[in-house]
Amino acid sequence: MLKTICKPLLPLVMALGLTGITTVAAQAVPLPQQSFQQVLQEERAWAGLTTHTLKVGDIEWTYSEGGDKAKPTVMLVHGLSGSRDNWNRVARYLTPYYHVIIPDLPAHGDTKVPADFDLQVPNMVEALRRFTEAAGINKNLNVAGHSLGGAVAGLYAAQYFFDVQSLLLSDSAGVFKTAQSPYLKDPTLLRDIVVTKPGDFDKLMKIAMYNPPFIPSSLKQEQEKMMMAQSDNTRKVIEQLIKLYGYYTPETFALAAKAIEAPTLIIWGKQDKIIDVNVVPELKGLIKNAQEPVILPNVGHTPILEAEQLVIQKYLPFLQKAVATPNPFAGSAP
Repeated sequence: MLKTICKPLLPLVMALGLTGITTVAAQAVPLPQQSFQQVLQEERAWAGLTTHTLKVGDIEWTYSEGGDKAKPTVMLVHGLSGSRDNWNRVARYLTPYYHVIIPDLPAHGDTKVPADFDLQVPNMVEALRRFTEAAGINKNLNVAGHSLGGAVAGLYAAQYFFDVQSLLLSDSAGVFKTAQSPYLKDPTLLRDIVVTKPGDFDKLMKIAMYNPPFIPSSLKQEQEKMMMAQSDNTRKVIEQLIKLYGYYTPETFALAAKAIEAPTLIIWGKQDKIIDVNVVPELKGLIKNAQEPVILPNVGHTPILEAEQLVIQKYLPFLQKAVATPNPFAGSAP
């Protein structure tokens, strides 16, 4: 019974990727002691993923990997205060056809960094590049990012265009002229959604999800405890984001977006309260090879969780076409 409830539900309770896909029976099932990590491991296995670590410089990366290494590689990048498990529902449909890598970003999940690690987005991108090189996946890479991970993925694609085959951006962070979301107009409000005490998890769910599902109380408590334990790192990342929005203007953000050469698919939840859908036409206009955006109705901040089948229906044919088209910049690295 525990597996029946937890397996489809676990991805729904991960950080800013909180959006409802389904509901479960109203009766909560107690979780045995220490079972939460076991359920996560089972879910990764369900998606065809295994857990690995890789030490690169002063970062000890933890990442999920699945699929045939001889096939094209897809790297999935999660959002603020999330983890690699945000992508499990999507990865399940990718691992039969692609080599899939999902890292925990620095100061997120199980990836370990020094206390003084610079958590600004450009430094995360540079660290991610060193990771892809060490893992041997930096060539002809298909990159996908959600939320903060979209900003990381986009900047990665702009800087290393000669090695990026395709790009997926889902509800991606950025500095937009057309933003209506209060969290984009005043990034200091992000401080209010950090999970630091009991009850904050429910508050976050209502913001990040269009239609929050029922979650067994024991499972919710375990997830809340995990996020509370990570709250210091989450605060550090948010403070760097606030600085980023102070440094960058829509014009400087546009320069980076215009440097993206890879074919790009944009997928957005129409009811996203954190990064509103009004920015999508602006983002599409900046990226020269952007496809027609996919806007999903009745979906909140994380389509990769609440509408993963709709995401995959668009992403798989996009990927198939992208990997079949030679990268004109391949081999042009400086």
